[in-house]
Amino acid sequence: MSDLKVDGYKASELISAISEGFAALPDTEKAAQMKKVNGIFQLDVSNEAKEVATWTIDLKKTGTVYKGPAKPKADVTIILSDDTLTDLASGKLNGQKAFMTGKLKTKGNMMLATKLDGVLKVASKPKAKL
Repeated sequence: MSDLKVDGYKASELISAISEGFAALPDTEKAAQMKKVNGIFQLDVSNEAKEVATWTIDLKKTGTVYKGPAKPKADVTIILSDDTLTDLASGKLNGQKAFMTGKLKTKGNMMLATKLDGVLKVASKPKAKL
């Protein structure tokens, strides 16, 4: 899904992988994931040039990922750098540690932000082999 990619952001690949991961889930699994998370994440990601790209992961209403601010309003907005997001997704960085060291900031439902780790794991699941 190239419409999710933004030049200059390593996280673009990750966001695309999350989107593809959700699209590949059977409807029952997607519904279970949405029920478990039940929230809308808005990711405000800054790159080295201090530009901000915004993506939304909707696991409340549609089970989709899209570029741009959340519609309706996000339950939690997570503000972090491109490097921090890729480190979180790869497992190099723990979300709680990122928050405590100021690498990750939240606005809104902070408890929902703790569920982002599970959402990022969708992107790192190995694709089925034939």
